[in-house]
Amino acid sequence: MSTVPAPPVRSDDMYKGYRGPGRAVLERFGVGVWSEVELDSTRGSFRGLILPRSETADDQHIVLKLASGYNVGIAADTIRALRETGRREAHYKIPEKEFPHDPKKPNVMLFGTGGTIASRLDYRTGAVIPAFSPGELYGSVPELADYCNLRTEKLFAVFSENMGPAQYIRLAERIGEEIRRGTDGIVIGHGTDTMHHTAAILTFMVQNPPVPIVMVGSQRSSDRPSSDAAINLQCAVKAAAEGDIAEVLVCMFGPTSDEYNLLHRGTRVRKMHSSYRSTFRTLSDIPVAMISPRELIPLRQDYRRRRTDRDVVINTAFEEKVTILYYYPNMQPDIVDAIVEKGYRGIVIAGTGLGHINKPLYPAIRRAIDAGVHIYMTVQTLWGYCGMYVYDTGRDLMTLGIVPASNMLPEVAYMKLCWVLGQTDDRTEVQRLMLTPVSDEITEREPYNGYLVYQGGIPEVQEFLRSIKR
Repeated sequence: MSTVPAPPVRSDDMYKGYRGPGRAVLERFGVGVWSEVELDSTRGSFRGLILPRSETADDQHIVLKLASGYNVGIAADTIRALRETGRREAHYKIPEKEFPHDPKKPNVMLFGTGGTIASRLDYRTGAVIPAFSPGELYGSVPELADYCNLRTEKLFAVFSENMGPAQYIRLAERIGEEIRRGTDGIVIGHGTDTMHHTAAILTFMVQNPPVPIVMVGSQRSSDRPSSDAAINLQCAVKAAAEGDIAEVLVCMFGPTSDEYNLLHRGTRVRKMHSSYRSTFRTLSDIPVAMISPRELIPLRQDYRRRRTDRDVVINTAFEEKVTILYYYPNMQPDIVDAIVEKGYRGIVIAGTGLGHINKPLYPAIRRAIDAGVHIYMTVQTLWGYCGMYVYDTGRDLMTLGIVPASNMLPEVAYMKLCWVLGQTDDRTEVQRLMLTPVSDEITEREPYNGYLVYQGGIPEVQEFLRSIKR
């Protein structure tokens, strides 16, 4: 009598992260995590690799990595058939190569603040493996050794939205220590969502650095064909190791293609798109430089040059009781009163137009200023200056005690006010420090080409982009 072979035993590891309907459909068809499958659903047929799920994810979908490199979620109740065609077990270990040391090359320190600075795709399994040590980075992006001797230090492991004063202060202190130690350049791996906030506060906390301080991140992870991680890291390391721009900079994609990156001044940069790789833009000015893995081309000449001394000013003052108030029509006075009642010492208003708010707020503003709150006006338009002398309403607000913050971006004004109020509460001194530029957070004028956003199809913009490409 013949016997039918028993089906393979599937452990819980074979269904890692799956539960409910998602797990039930895997069990029904006898497939699990790391199974290569052909999948038929009511929405079409797919081929790919079943990936693990986060244990906190919903239980209604399975995740499939397609041959293109993209991951898709497929609703369990739409799946009609699953056929296993193979298996690719994951091995979460990145091969390390010893980062070569060349005494003729500059020394660069890379600080990690959280997330993945670089990663390596395991082409057998489709798994994305984080890389951080010098050996891992060298194994992932070997071109880094062309520029420098690299050291790394993981300072934090937080999402960028969780960066705050404790992290800012620690980061600034470590930058100062590395500069005094003789390091030739600093790179900071950072999540993109709040990178411009951290760049701003570091500009105030780390002043007059003799070496480049370059922030870098990635809009798309390394498991995606369109990832910007490797080129961003190469350009950032090149700028830190070989560049002459001794300022706090943000290094991210320039155009939508991977032709070059841009170096943005830390006080004039902003994230302008949620998902584009070319999301960072210099506002009301132009970037400091273009950079590729091959060359660095300055776009302006007024930057601070690299020096041989080790002198740097570290001032980590920070007052946490400061807020940004984004004005909207019909804003009620009790919003301002509540901020004062909660003990806030500073308010940055992002006002309409040249810096306006409605008249019903005036009494609350007066009460806030009488209570010792420092209030500064910026503009929601992002481009342009706060012009509170133009209309009676603006002049009335200045009479109440609101101070126009020129063309500071709202987030930059917020960070600077936190930094200033950490040092003094004297109204005259606060105003002096706020309106004295440290690194172009206030500019005397906006250049003719400082108002430029990619507007597809507009002839003059297209011509400009063509001229840059040439």
